[in-house]
Amino acid sequence: MATVFLTGGTGYLGQATARTLLARGHRVVVLARPESRSRATAASEIVVGNALQGDSYAALIPVGATLIHLVGTPNPGPGKGASFERVDLGSVQTMIPAAQRAGIAQVVYVSVAHPAPVMHDYIDARLRAEALLKRSGLPVTVLRPWYVLGPGHRWPYLLQTLYWIGERLPATRETARRLGLITLRQMVDAIVYAAEHAPTSGWRTLDVSAIRALRVSASSASSA
Repeated sequence: MATVFLTGGTGYLGQATARTLLARGHRVVVLARPESRSRATAASEIVVGNALQGDSYAALIPVGATLIHLVGTPNPGPGKGASFERVDLGSVQTMIPAAQRAGIAQVVYVSVAHPAPVMHDYIDARLRAEALLKRSGLPVTVLRPWYVLGPGHRWPYLLQTLYWIGERLPATRETARRLGLITLRQMVDAIVYAAEHAPTSGWRTLDVSAIRALRVSASSASSA
């Protein structure tokens, strides 16, 4: 059983990740603002802090924990560049010294697939965050999905025919695969797998194809 410190754990992806980690026998500590505590997954431990203020939670990270960072702008879209700078990048800038102080085992960070023809401000913020993590000296796994399908996030299913065509045309095949759609189950499985298997080289990236290929069960982590 491992200890996982989860930022962004009260959101769409964070709640699903926490449930799977708990089902596999891990100890899950969720960072939450006071007004978000009620959204934390049952059986997880809650510490109150602000992901944009590292000093508010640095002392609360269990020593040697794996830190999964899922903080980001809700419903990202064009026109939210200032929020991407403040929240998506800013949370990583404050998280790194907090993680270093706690002597964490590794960071699991959800970034974004790139290059892409849209969402340039979002991609820029995430890539700058990746660069900071790479320079930090911390062991890091970076996952690079494009869009995660799930409850309330299903409209891209309408694009599946276009994806099917794109993957079969030489001129668009690489882009269609790089920016492929991922289910919530696939994304959570990849995050949990990364949390349970630290990178041997200190830095690892998982693209859409790798995310789709990773699977974990709901059984105890002792059998993983």
